[in-house]
Amino acid sequence: MVYKSEYTYPSPLDGYENAPPLSEEKNEDGKSFKNPPRETLSKAYSEFPDPLDKGRRGGFDVHIYYFQSNEGQTKYARELWERIRREFPELRVYRFWDRPIGPHPVAMFEVNIFTPAQFGAFIPWLAIYRGPLSALIHPNTDEEGEGGSHMDVERRNHTQRAIWMGERIPLDLDLFWNSK
Repeated sequence: MVYKSEYTYPSPLDGYENAPPLSEEKNEDGKSFKNPPRETLSKAYSEFPDPLDKGRRGGFDVHIYYFQSNEGQTKYARELWERIRREFPELRVYRFWDRPIGPHPVAMFEVNIFTPAQFGAFIPWLAIYRGPLSALIHPNTDEEGEGGSHMDVERRNHTQRAIWMGERIPLDLDLFWNSK
Protein backbone atom coordinates (compact mmCIF):
# COMPACT_ATOMS: atom_id res chain seq x y z
CA MET A 1 0.00 0.00 0.00
CA VAL A 2 1.37 3.42 -0.93
CA TYR A 3 0.80 6.28 1.48
CA LYS A 4 -0.34 9.45 -0.24
CA SER A 5 0.41 12.62 1.68
CA GLU A 6 -1.56 15.83 1.38
CA TYR A 7 1.82 17.59 1.24
CA THR A 8 4.46 17.81 -1.45
CA TYR A 9 8.16 17.73 -0.67
CA PRO A 10 11.21 19.01 -2.51
CA SER A 11 13.65 16.29 -3.48
CA PRO A 12 16.42 15.94 -0.90
CA LEU A 13 18.78 15.43 -3.86
CA ASP A 14 18.05 18.76 -5.61
CA GLY A 15 21.44 20.04 -6.76
CA TYR A 16 23.08 16.59 -6.54
CA GLU A 17 21.48 14.98 -9.59
CA ASN A 18 24.82 14.54 -11.41
CA ALA A 19 26.96 13.69 -8.38
CA PRO A 20 29.05 10.51 -8.58
CA PRO A 21 27.79 7.46 -6.66
CA LEU A 22 28.59 7.36 -2.95
CA SER A 23 31.29 5.01 -1.72
CA GLU A 24 30.47 2.00 0.43
CA GLU A 25 33.77 2.49 2.32
CA LYS A 26 33.41 2.53 6.11
CA ASN A 27 35.10 4.69 8.73
CA GLU A 28 37.40 3.25 11.39
CA ASP A 29 34.42 2.42 13.62
CA GLY A 30 33.39 -0.14 10.99
CA LYS A 31 29.79 1.09 11.08
CA SER A 32 29.54 4.58 9.63
CA PHE A 33 30.23 5.48 6.02
CA LYS A 34 33.00 7.74 4.73
CA ASN A 35 31.34 10.76 3.19
CA PRO A 36 32.72 12.61 0.20
CA PRO A 37 34.66 15.75 1.18
CA ARG A 38 33.29 19.24 0.54
CA GLU A 39 35.28 22.40 -0.05
CA THR A 40 33.10 24.36 2.38
CA LEU A 41 30.56 23.62 5.09
CA SER A 42 26.93 23.47 4.11
CA LYS A 43 25.37 26.95 4.17
CA ALA A 44 22.74 25.46 6.53
CA TYR A 45 25.33 26.03 9.29
CA SER A 46 25.04 29.79 8.84
CA GLU A 47 21.52 30.40 7.50
CA PHE A 48 18.21 28.62 7.63
CA PRO A 49 17.16 27.02 4.32
CA ASP A 50 14.16 28.30 2.40
CA PRO A 51 11.29 28.49 3.12
CA LEU A 52 12.19 29.11 6.80
CA ASP A 53 11.50 32.69 7.88
CA LYS A 54 14.71 34.67 8.20
CA GLY A 55 12.94 37.83 9.34
CA ARG A 56 11.03 39.15 12.32
CA ARG A 57 9.25 35.87 13.20
CA GLY A 58 12.42 33.81 13.31
CA GLY A 59 12.96 30.37 11.84
CA PHE A 60 11.54 28.38 14.77
CA ASP A 61 9.13 28.72 17.66
CA VAL A 62 9.63 26.63 20.77
CA HIS A 63 6.53 26.18 22.94
CA ILE A 64 7.35 24.83 26.40
CA TYR A 65 4.31 23.30 28.08
CA TYR A 66 3.36 22.74 31.69
CA PHE A 67 0.19 21.57 33.39
CA GLN A 68 -1.04 24.68 35.14
CA SER A 69 -2.84 22.66 37.84
CA ASN A 70 0.41 20.86 38.74
CA GLU A 71 2.25 22.97 41.34
CA GLY A 72 5.61 21.28 40.73
CA GLN A 73 5.45 21.73 36.96
CA THR A 74 4.31 25.33 37.31
CA LYS A 75 7.25 26.13 39.60
CA TYR A 76 9.72 24.33 37.32
CA ALA A 77 8.34 26.08 34.22
CA ARG A 78 8.59 29.51 35.86
CA GLU A 79 12.21 28.80 36.87
CA LEU A 80 13.04 27.53 33.38
CA TRP A 81 11.45 30.64 31.82
CA GLU A 82 13.65 32.83 34.03
CA ARG A 83 16.77 30.80 33.31
CA ILE A 84 16.22 30.97 29.54
CA ARG A 85 15.84 34.76 29.74
CA ARG A 86 19.12 35.00 31.66
CA GLU A 87 21.08 32.35 29.71
CA PHE A 88 19.87 33.30 26.21
CA PRO A 89 19.06 37.05 26.20
CA GLU A 90 19.38 37.15 22.40
CA LEU A 91 16.32 34.90 22.01
CA ARG A 92 12.83 36.36 22.05
CA VAL A 93 10.96 35.00 25.08
CA TYR A 94 7.23 35.64 25.43
CA ARG A 95 4.77 35.84 28.26
CA PHE A 96 4.42 33.05 30.81
CA TRP A 97 0.85 31.94 30.09
CA ASP A 98 -1.04 30.43 33.04
CA ARG A 99 -3.79 28.97 30.85
CA PRO A 100 -4.28 27.43 27.39
CA ILE A 101 -3.92 29.86 24.49
CA GLY A 102 -4.49 29.39 20.74
CA PRO A 103 -3.98 25.78 19.65
CA HIS A 104 -2.02 25.02 22.84
CA PRO A 105 -4.26 22.99 25.21
CA VAL A 106 -2.25 23.67 28.38
CA ALA A 107 -0.26 26.57 29.78
CA MET A 108 3.04 27.38 28.09
CA PHE A 109 5.60 29.97 27.16
CA GLU A 110 7.22 30.55 23.79
CA VAL A 111 10.78 31.18 22.62
CA ASN A 112 11.77 32.31 19.10
CA ILE A 113 14.99 31.15 17.42
CA PHE A 114 16.49 33.26 14.62
CA THR A 115 19.69 31.51 13.47
CA PRO A 116 21.09 28.00 13.07
CA ALA A 117 23.71 28.87 15.73
CA GLN A 118 20.95 29.76 18.21
CA PHE A 119 19.10 26.56 17.34
CA GLY A 120 22.30 24.54 17.77
CA ALA A 121 22.94 26.05 21.20
CA PHE A 122 19.43 26.26 22.61
CA ILE A 123 17.87 22.94 21.58
CA PRO A 124 20.59 20.70 23.11
CA TRP A 125 20.54 22.89 26.23
CA LEU A 126 16.75 22.53 26.41
CA ALA A 127 17.03 18.74 26.05
CA ILE A 128 18.92 18.72 29.35
CA TYR A 129 17.14 21.51 31.25
CA ARG A 130 13.48 21.05 30.21
CA GLY A 131 13.02 18.61 33.11
CA PRO A 132 9.47 17.19 33.29
CA LEU A 133 8.12 19.58 30.65
CA SER A 134 7.27 18.92 27.01
CA ALA A 135 8.32 21.17 24.16
CA LEU A 136 7.00 21.66 20.65
CA ILE A 137 9.58 22.98 18.19
CA HIS A 138 8.04 24.07 14.91
CA PRO A 139 9.32 25.99 11.92
CA ASN A 140 7.98 29.31 10.76
CA THR A 141 7.91 29.22 6.98
CA ASP A 142 7.37 31.93 4.44
CA GLU A 143 5.53 30.14 1.67
CA GLU A 144 2.05 31.59 1.35
CA GLY A 145 0.78 31.19 -2.15
CA GLU A 146 2.97 28.12 -2.74
CA GLY A 147 1.90 26.12 0.31
CA GLY A 148 -1.74 27.18 0.42
CA SER A 149 -3.39 29.66 2.75
CA HIS A 150 -1.72 31.10 5.85
CA MET A 151 -3.70 28.66 8.01
CA ASP A 152 -2.73 25.70 5.78
CA VAL A 153 0.94 26.63 6.22
CA GLU A 154 0.55 27.09 10.00
CA ARG A 155 -1.23 23.73 10.33
CA ARG A 156 1.58 21.98 8.47
CA ASN A 157 4.25 23.74 10.55
CA HIS A 158 2.53 22.73 13.81
CA THR A 159 1.98 19.10 12.74
CA GLN A 160 3.87 17.50 9.85
CA ARG A 161 7.01 19.61 10.36
CA ALA A 162 6.88 19.65 14.18
CA ILE A 163 9.61 18.28 16.45
CA TRP A 164 8.68 17.16 19.98
CA MET A 165 10.74 16.84 23.15
CA GLY A 166 9.11 14.83 25.90
CA GLU A 167 5.50 13.75 25.70
CA ARG A 168 3.57 14.95 22.67
CA ILE A 169 0.63 17.12 23.69
CA PRO A 170 -2.31 17.05 21.23
CA LEU A 171 -2.93 20.52 19.82
CA ASP A 172 -6.37 21.98 19.13
CA LEU A 173 -6.01 22.09 15.35
CA ASP A 174 -9.56 23.38 14.81
CA LEU A 175 -8.08 26.88 14.91
CA PHE A 176 -6.22 26.14 11.67
CA TRP A 177 -9.32 24.79 9.94
CA ASN A 178 -11.92 27.26 11.22
CA SER A 179 -9.97 30.43 10.45
CA LYS A 180 -9.91 30.03 6.67
